[in-house]
Amino acid sequence: MDKLVACIVEGTAERVIITKLLDNDKLKFSRNELLDEELLRSRTARKFEEKYLGKSFKSKIIVYRILDSKNEGFKLRKTYASKVDVINVITAPEIEILVILKEGKFDDYCKYKSRLKPSEYCSQVLRIPKVKNEDFLEKYFSDVQELENVIKEYKSKHKFLKGELCLADILKDNSV
Repeated sequence: MDKLVACIVEGTAERVIITKLLDNDKLKFSRNELLDEELLRSRTARKFEEKYLGKSFKSKIIVYRILDSKNEGFKLRKTYASKVDVINVITAPEIEILVILKEGKFDDYCKYKSRLKPSEYCSQVLRIPKVKNEDFLEKYFSDVQELENVIKEYKSKHKFLKGELCLADILKDNSV
């Protein structure tokens, strides 16, 4: 194995989306490249260090953190800094926007966005109250190609800050 990946998912919605993409070979990394061949939930750098970095690895570990907060820190101790690359993939408000895009309502949402958060738009206008619910997401994004398409569409429509990554950036084919 030439690379070792840790993929830390923040919540249920992120786990469902990443699992679907992973199981359908749509990401830049595969399940057999993952630490313990699974998605992780370690939210703090300290817990991640304790559980995984005490082991000996032949290659550098790439940590993908899939989370909806730009401000959530993950500072590894200097001992581990040279052994690990941390890549933050921000999903706020991406998960809800993926639903809005799939419904073909992005332009309509833009009329509301100054007064409604994407989750509120999904609930109030689209009548989809539990947009981050596991069962809902499993069924709603059952067509993984469609999921991949709306992820790419989101990247083409949203203005990201310099250096900010989104789900489209970790797709195997991330051409937008």
